[in-house]
Amino acid sequence: MKLSEILRGIEVLGSYNDVEVADITQDSRLVKEGSLFVCVKGSVFDGHTVAKEMLDNGAAAVVVERDLGLDNQVVVKSSRAVFSPICANFFGNPADKLKLIGLTGTNGKTTTTFLIKQILENAGKKVGLIGTVQNMIGDEIYPAKYTTPDPYELQKLFSQMVKADCEYCVMEVSSQALAQGRVNGLRFAVGAFTNLTQDHLDYHKTWENYFESKRILFKNSDIAVTNADDQNGLEIIKELQFDKVVTYAVDKNDATYVAKNVKFKSNGVEYELVGDMIGRCNCPIPGRFSVYNSLCAASCALALGIGFDDVLSAISKSNGVKGRIEVVPTNRDFTIIIDYAHSPDGLENIITSLKEIAKGRVVTLFGCGGDRDKTKRPKMGKIAAELSDFCVVTSDNPRSENPSEIIKDILVGMEGITTPYKVVENRKEAIAYAIKNAQTDDIILLAGKGHETYQILPTGTIHFDEREAVAEILATLD
Repeated sequence: MKLSEILRGIEVLGSYNDVEVADITQDSRLVKEGSLFVCVKGSVFDGHTVAKEMLDNGAAAVVVERDLGLDNQVVVKSSRAVFSPICANFFGNPADKLKLIGLTGTNGKTTTTFLIKQILENAGKKVGLIGTVQNMIGDEIYPAKYTTPDPYELQKLFSQMVKADCEYCVMEVSSQALAQGRVNGLRFAVGAFTNLTQDHLDYHKTWENYFESKRILFKNSDIAVTNADDQNGLEIIKELQFDKVVTYAVDKNDATYVAKNVKFKSNGVEYELVGDMIGRCNCPIPGRFSVYNSLCAASCALALGIGFDDVLSAISKSNGVKGRIEVVPTNRDFTIIIDYAHSPDGLENIITSLKEIAKGRVVTLFGCGGDRDKTKRPKMGKIAAELSDFCVVTSDNPRSENPSEIIKDILVGMEGITTPYKVVENRKEAIAYAIKNAQTDDIILLAGKGHETYQILPTGTIHFDEREAVAEILATLD
């Protein structure tokens, strides 16, 4: 493809050679003959420092933010900002042929996107999905490395969805993706908000930055769907223009759609979905947060014109999501649940939900990630100790940090709380301890890892699937 076609609609400062381009990348390791190398300045590495080297290695041209005096350079104001539209042009702007539904928020994005996909498919639509657990094109599953892929991978997925005749794409849109411009140039048919609590402040540094990054989604959406119960739900769409605003709530009455007469059961939740029509909603995923997730999904689908009865029918048939309140088969008199909860609010939500259905103790096994927001650690310790009947404090993904130091930070929040706990640094040994000391009707919550099948240690990444660990431990007890 000609460079001029790839740069269509992008402001270029000065002239450039209209060369033929074979591929695009911002990763210097992936540059090959004929590549267009986009020089992005990151927190650790600045692509501008290797621009000349990339040309020497066969790159057709480089996109830069300042004149480097190179023959095959394209100067723009922000190479990070133009990377997404450049990739879109390269793949023929496939997103223009899809109805995009973007979900943002701290918790609930993954489950809600799966619910929306299932509702749309139940209505006869072909749907793609992009998210934390996996990417999907119809029923085909593709691995996911990030919640929201980088612009090249994202546009490639869109292109594959169009070729597969998908009409919709529902996707999780992370705060980092929004801040880094990974979705620049995209227009969303629906932008939806789940909730906003402390997370990712290691990246965003301040709450204001975190909030404003989420707000970017709604600046580029035709319809806004937002949680009226969350204190940020209306603030995030304030002073923005939409074709339609749809609100949902459980605690308030002044919303477009309200969940009334909520009933919590061990196998799901039931409530009256009240809007311009009223119907009984049965979601086969337990927990209070499942009310919000299913209500958000229903609101998005209804905003898109899906029939009321079709929405309720689809939710009743929905399946759970791997690593989200996932029950692990044990054939024992206690229950083991895996959940991805890794923020203070996420941990509070899952433990509270389990307390609503538990006949025995709720035993919470958890840790905190290394090289991430340290202020979360005592908060999560406090929440786990206050809400659980017993805690097992262990390692999560310590990354480059010493796991014992992370655990010390967690224990600070548990001081003065009488809930008994045990510290077992090795996560598999911690799971074994919880299982061997389980009592009848206990619910053992393995929090933090969810769908992940690895653990990131100071020594490197190892394979670690909690489902496999549970099976191996149970086998030793038979």
